[in-house]
Amino acid sequence: MYVVITGASGLIGRALTERLVTSGHTVSALSRPADWDPSARTIDTAKLVGADAVVHLAGVGIADARWTDAQKRAIRESRTEGTSLIAETLAGLEGGPKVLISASAIGWYGETGDRTVDESEPAGTDFVASIASDWEASTQPAVAAGIRVVLARSGVVLSAQGGALAKQLPFFKFGLGGKSGSGRQWLSWISIDDEVGALEWLLEHDIAGPVNLVAPEPVRNADFATALGHALHRATFMIPMIGPRALYGRELADSLLLTSTRVEPKVLTDHGFTFAHPTLDGALSDLLR
Repeated sequence: MYVVITGASGLIGRALTERLVTSGHTVSALSRPADWDPSARTIDTAKLVGADAVVHLAGVGIADARWTDAQKRAIRESRTEGTSLIAETLAGLEGGPKVLISASAIGWYGETGDRTVDESEPAGTDFVASIASDWEASTQPAVAAGIRVVLARSGVVLSAQGGALAKQLPFFKFGLGGKSGSGRQWLSWISIDDEVGALEWLLEHDIAGPVNLVAPEPVRNADFATALGHALHRATFMIPMIGPRALYGRELADSLLLTSTRVEPKVLTDHGFTFAHPTLDGALSDLLR
């Protein structure tokens, strides 16, 4: 299979490229600005002709910087402009890919409290949910053209090489890590191995629409902190929110650390996907060795 990837230099893109190449697939990166520029609405279609699939991962990170009005606009536009350009291009391309896996996030669901949600749940109403909703809607030209479109709603991707876990590790290693707030909020996570394993699996299975990329056993924030502390042989305690709020701003810090999202990977489990890391303890043991 010949697969084109946007965002190939990011955490998930690098791991996915390695996974696909190891499996014998051919991978090509669609790089900015050489191959495409969403703001200018330009794209090199030569890289897309003859490809079997596109995995679209590009976008400004939600937690890259404080949520100023300008940063919020950049987060939204990096997703909607890039996705609509990819979708519209594929829709009008002769001999182009017939599969598009477009990144999304479980932020789609917003705050769910203790309620478990699956792919049938409507979008939430907060900022991140509105971003995810617009992001997914931007794939519609490809859907209308009969392309198989998968909306990969990722949870918190755990990797020692980047992302949320890598940012937390220095604090936990020095005994400064712990739960946020009450610690009762749910965290829906997935190991980097299962993230890229699921993306590869979705390339090879005739599934379309939203798919939750999360492990089958979400955990409460306090239990995550305890498990990470145990894996590192360190004590944990409660983190005062004053620190994260000062660093990231209240809205971003509260969204990252206090929102409770309890998500079920119903499509993956119903179709027989096998998780390498169904439990948090097993995932952390492998990721931190």
